[in-house]
Amino acid sequence: MNNVAGVDPKQLVAASLKRERARAGLSLTELARRAGIGKSTLSQLESGEGNPSVKTLWALSTALGVQFSALLDSPAPTVEVTRFGDGPVIPAADADYSATLLSTAAPGSRRDIYVVRAEPGKPRVSKPHARGVVEHVVVSTGRARLGPTDAPETLGPGDYIAYPGDVEHVFDALEPGTVAVMISEAF
Repeated sequence: MNNVAGVDPKQLVAASLKRERARAGLSLTELARRAGIGKSTLSQLESGEGNPSVKTLWALSTALGVQFSALLDSPAPTVEVTRFGDGPVIPAADADYSATLLSTAAPGSRRDIYVVRAEPGKPRVSKPHARGVVEHVVVSTGRARLGPTDAPETLGPGDYIAYPGDVEHVFDALEPGTVAVMISEAF
């Protein structure tokens, strides 16, 4: 179980059952019928009083159309906020360029989100990342030439570009105070 220390597993199952039953739009009676268990058993499980067997949880996950693990894991946070200026800042050693990590990839996914701040001067040239990486960038303020070093594009506020991150690429701020949002995604 992927739960927080101190959380009672019965309470975790209870919360997961309620959440998944609500998502499926099923009544207590209907879910019990589909899973082939008693309504009172399901009611006890949802109140955190029951002691479910693997067989019962398997029947419930099948009836709900979810992975078995969905009834054993804490739900992922649904809202994540990082205020402008917060988050770890990663400065470039060779350019007036920094990237602030806004969000790391969840387990099993492969993407990170950054806010990039850059000033005119020496461009930030990045060596190729791992094979299959794609970078998505939206310029918020200022202007920049960015993309593969052999074919960069000039972007202004609101412009979007996607390019392979597994080739050498550049970010060259053309105006003071250039800010962009970058998503690094791997396939």
